[in-house]
Amino acid sequence: MTASSAPPAGLLCEDIPGHPDFRSLLSLPMIDLDLRYASRDNFVGRAVYGGLDCAWLRREAADALEQAALWLAGHKPGWRLRVLDALRPQRVQEALYAELAGTPLALYLAHPERGSIHSFGMAVDVTLLDEAGAEIDMGSSFDEMDAISHPEFEAELLAQGRLRLEHLQARGWLRAALRQAGFHGITTEWWHFDFGDRTQVRATLPRVL
Repeated sequence: MTASSAPPAGLLCEDIPGHPDFRSLLSLPMIDLDLRYASRDNFVGRAVYGGLDCAWLRREAADALEQAALWLAGHKPGWRLRVLDALRPQRVQEALYAELAGTPLALYLAHPERGSIHSFGMAVDVTLLDEAGAEIDMGSSFDEMDAISHPEFEAELLAQGRLRLEHLQARGWLRAALRQAGFHGITTEWWHFDFGDRTQVRATLPRVL
């Protein structure tokens, strides 16, 4: 890679507040925030943000998330999006990957050298809340690293009785809201959505460190 085609220099997470290319998720009133890696309620059982403010996305992704929330409100009155993870700085990705490195579960996290799309502020982990503000049952929990979380296996899991029709319907509403706003899901996690092409994101946008 030549100097002219090198990706942009990284940005420190501490420099994101006030950066013109990023938007705080606190500015999205229709979005509920429950950033799991800021607490012990995650697969490592401890807060991994280390006091970093990670309630951010790149502006284009945040604007699209707002669009998704508006679409959902119009089609399922009372339902809301809950964001479980958004901006995940490189140092946090490294800490999470270290927990799983060398195990079969490492497939659920992008290798830090390649970089998670979360670390560019262009991916979001999200679920649904019902009219009472309770999380809707999606058939598996966030970060449940098992085939039951894989959209690619949903038909088989439904046939086996491990997933129920209401689980697939809820996942379908989540996908419909995010996809019409320009997000793309992945085959291994029902909660994860990218905004933009992964290859282009890694090649053209600065990583948050």
